[in-house]
Amino acid sequence: MGEVPEERRRLVSSAYRMLGTIAEAEDAVQETYVRWYRLSDAERAAIGNPQGWLTRVAGRVCLDVLGSARQRRERYVGEWLPEPVPAQFFSGSRDGAEDPLDRITFEESVSTAVLVVMEAMTPAERVAFVLHDVFGLPFPEIALVVGRTPAAVRQLASSARRRVREHDAVGGDRREHDAVARAFARAAGTGDLAALAALLDPSVTVRSDGGGVVSAARRPVRGVDDAARFLLGIARKNPGTVAVEEVTGDGLAYRFEQGPDVRALLNLRVRAGLVTDVWIQLNPAKLGTWRATGAG
Repeated sequence: MGEVPEERRRLVSSAYRMLGTIAEAEDAVQETYVRWYRLSDAERAAIGNPQGWLTRVAGRVCLDVLGSARQRRERYVGEWLPEPVPAQFFSGSRDGAEDPLDRITFEESVSTAVLVVMEAMTPAERVAFVLHDVFGLPFPEIALVVGRTPAAVRQLASSARRRVREHDAVGGDRREHDAVARAFARAAGTGDLAALAALLDPSVTVRSDGGGVVSAARRPVRGVDDAARFLLGIARKNPGTVAVEEVTGDGLAYRFEQGPDVRALLNLRVRAGLVTDVWIQLNPAKLGTWRATGAG
C-alpha cells in the first residue's frame, strides 16, 4: 500500500482531533508511515486491512504523545488553546461526514469548545472518543489501540461523551450563534462598550494563546466588565487590523489580518443568546491553515 493522499488526510484528520494541533498530527502520521515502511514486504503483504493497521498504529502513536502532553502544557507560556481550523478543512476525509453521529457531528468535532473539553480527558478517553464517536471504529478495534477490553473501551467513550455533554460543548443554534457573533464584531469594531457588554454572559471567559511568541493575556479574563474592556483594548491597539468572517466547527468566527499577515483567529461559544467563551488564537504556529486557505 502506497502513501495515498486520501489516506494520509484521513489519518491527519483523526490525529488532529486527538492532539489539538496540525503539526503534532502530521508528526504522528509521519511516524505511522515510518513504522509501515519498516515492515518487510512479507509483513506488509500479510496485513489484510492496511487502512485499519495504519489507523490503529496512528492511534497508538497519538496515545503516546498524549501521555507526555500534560507536562508540555505545563511548560507552555500562558494559556494553551487548540489550533483552530476551518470547518471544512478535513472535508472528504470520511464518507458521510455531514451525518450526525451518536453525540457529535463531524464538523463540531473540530470545534474549539469540544477540543478544550477533550484536553481534560485522559489519553485513553480521548483516543476512544475520537476513534469511535467521530470515525466510527468498533470497540474491539479500539481496544487493540489502547490496550483495554472492548467493554472498558465502551466505558471510556461513554465517559468522554458525558464530559462533552456536561460542558455543553456541542454547538447550539447556529443561526443564533452567527447573529450574536456579528453583533459582537460590530460592537468591538465600533468601540461600543455598552453594546459589547450586553452580549456577554455574566460567566464569560476570554482566553488568548500567544505561545510566548506574541503578546497575549497569560491568564483567562473573566466577567463582563473586565472581558469587555479587555476586548476593546485589543481593538484599540490594532487599528489597522481587518476582521474577516470565517466558519469553524464552533460557527461563525473572525480571522484578523494586517496587510498580508493573519494575526489572529477569534471564535466564540454562544448560549441562550449570550457569549460565554471567547477564544483568541494568536500563536503564529497555530494559524497555518488560515494562511494556507487565505481566506474566504
